Amino acid sequence: MIWLTWRQFRGSAAMTAAVLVVLTAVLALTGPDLASRYTAGIAGCTPDNTCDGFFDRFFDEYQLPFLALTLVVLILPALVGLFWGAPLITRELESATHLLVWNQSVTRARWLAVKLGLTGLAAMAAAGVCGLAVTWWSDPLDKSAVPEMAQMSPLVFGARGIAPIGYAAFAFVLGVTVGMLVGRTLPAMALTLAAFAAIQLAMPLLVRPHLMPPVSATFELNQTNVDSLHMQGQGGGPVQVFLSTSAVPGHAGAWVLSSDLLDPAGRTTAGSDDGTKGPSSTIERFIPVSTTSGPCASSAGRTSTDACLAEINRLGYRQQATYQPLERFWPFQWIETGLYALLTLGLTWLSFWWIRRGLS
Repeated sequence: MIWLTWRQFRGSAAMTAAVLVVLTAVLALTGPDLASRYTAGIAGCTPDNTCDGFFDRFFDEYQLPFLALTLVVLILPALVGLFWGAPLITRELESATHLLVWNQSVTRARWLAVKLGLTGLAAMAAAGVCGLAVTWWSDPLDKSAVPEMAQMSPLVFGARGIAPIGYAAFAFVLGVTVGMLVGRTLPAMALTLAAFAAIQLAMPLLVRPHLMPPVSATFELNQTNVDSLHMQGQGGGPVQVFLSTSAVPGHAGAWVLSSDLLDPAGRTTAGSDDGTKGPSSTIERFIPVSTTSGPCASSAGRTSTDACLAEINRLGYRQQATYQPLERFWPFQWIETGLYALLTLGLTWLSFWWIRRGLS
């Protein structure tokens, strides 16, 4: 039975292995140079405190391969479910070859166990090699990435560490289960893709923020959590603050769940009512500080950032943020992988139940 399953699967396995060998070879050859450039850049910028500029330049230079590799790891589990999981049983059902196997003293449970075990382990190994190799290669870029692309961010988190192993195992068994229930390959592939995509969206939006209780704190305003300051109009008026929704001071790489600006009384400040919008990663708030005189004055309509921020902090304005710190990256990886393992076990049980009771 193992030999037969391997014969059916060896083509896909060989092609996937070849792609992984090429990918890991490229990463192994370019990774040391990437790490050495990062180390040299840090050593050069630390004495002058100009590392923010180095981070921006370094990440911008490698942004395209960074995003491409992240996308590869994110897509791989979906491809596993689509092309390995969904057809695994349905092609046997459509051609009725499963009946021949069952009449050769091979039980249904053994037939399914071998197929799930051999192909499932291959899927997990492929996702694990890809995910861990990209995690190793991307480490310097993860340290220098903009907050929206930090390791804890929803987009990047799923392409790092051991999480892709859990995703691949779940996607594979999901495809097998859907294929058994539907009985036809193309509909099973479509349903597998839709279900997996829905769950992958629900996890970072609804589940992951609550895997551990988030931290809530208030912070003074500085260059980390303020994108920019502007006057409201040219005739004087409140200072227009574009507050970052993805960064908090002293916690680089944190995943910010919510961010707002509090006034000295602890109330949320008002936003814009004139239709002006800031960058997508900021929220717009007004602070009643004079822009015609004092630290925030500027005849050109733009504030002197450092002096104005010091004045705003003196008045008692603060950022209130709820976030998951970067230190929780690996605990989150293990917890989320465990959740996907439980889902995988549940679908595996359903598959064995269905093959005994619902499949003839």
